[in-house]
Amino acid sequence: MIIAVTTTNNDDLFGGVNDFFDSGAWMVLRNMTIFFAVIFWLATAFWVFKDARRRVEDKVLVGFAVLLALVAPFVGAIIYLFLRPPEYLEDVRERELEIKAMEERLSKRDLHCPVCRAQVEQSFLVCPVCTTKLKQACAKCASPLDALWQICPYCTTPVTSTGLPGVDETLTDSWTAPIRRPTGTE
Repeated sequence: MIIAVTTTNNDDLFGGVNDFFDSGAWMVLRNMTIFFAVIFWLATAFWVFKDARRRVEDKVLVGFAVLLALVAPFVGAIIYLFLRPPEYLEDVRERELEIKAMEERLSKRDLHCPVCRAQVEQSFLVCPVCTTKLKQACAKCASPLDALWQICPYCTTPVTSTGLPGVDETLTDSWTAPIRRPTGTE
């Protein structure tokens, strides 16, 4: 008798679940979920469009990325995330301008005084700001000479002193180069 009371018909077993899915609350919940999923899908497609326009110059590739996001909902946007360029076009242009400006600055080769950092010209013998001796003048033609030159390239006069600041003339007069010995004799 107890067994007959506890056993029910198969239709009554899932009756409560069936009633829930046939109710108006389920219909509203289902429709709202579908509505928000479609809105989110369209929003991700719009985001792909905006992001691709900022990263890709080619309009066909932008259209292909948006099409991928529309055809494969949510997965298309993830695929785009993996394949998109790493930087914005604006950043690429800015970096190219910075490189161009640095190259231009390096090509100018601005000369500066080693003491006060004032801008000087290559022909200056002394800094006009702090009067630091920059180069030695040739004894014959008074042309500026580089520190390593041993002869004036303008008048072929031998350079007598180093012209380097802080080097004593007595040291350069007394110093002689070491004699090279032939190799293999020890």
